[in-house]
Amino acid sequence: MYPYSVKTFWKTVLVVMSLATLNAIAAATDAPENFQVVNGVAIYLGVMPAQIVQGHTKEHPEAGMHGGVPTRGQRAHVVLALFDDATGRRIEGAQVTAAVMELGLGPEWKTLEPMRIADTITYGNYFDMPDNGIYDIQVRIRRPGEAQPIEATFTHRHFKQ
Repeated sequence: MYPYSVKTFWKTVLVVMSLATLNAIAAATDAPENFQVVNGVAIYLGVMPAQIVQGHTKEHPEAGMHGGVPTRGQRAHVVLALFDDATGRRIEGAQVTAAVMELGLGPEWKTLEPMRIADTITYGNYFDMPDNGIYDIQVRIRRPGEAQPIEATFTHRHFKQ
């Protein structure tokens, strides 16, 4: 009877460990690299090639954002959407800065300017991302009426177009 209960015990332990491992893997797979909640602020990050904006007419609001679309270099448009996590309301009037850092290089800090498109506010600017690879994108957000900024760091896997 003793060997049978030891076998059963170890089988049970292996099953429980396997399920725990699968749950952790599934959770990690589902966790997007472009979303974080920090101090009650839901932060969504978007990174897209600047060339997407180049096709707009001069009258389009996106054509003149951030001083116009860069004509040289491998530029990416970094965009943040901010929401109050408790209410789901979009956060407007924030002061937002960001730095894009490639491994081994210093940061390039810029203000993410408010952009009103389709009656919603997001924050964005162009950054140089010349190489395929992994970039850290650090953001600092100062909500209206708040003294301390909120900070978050995202990891972005970049593939230039």
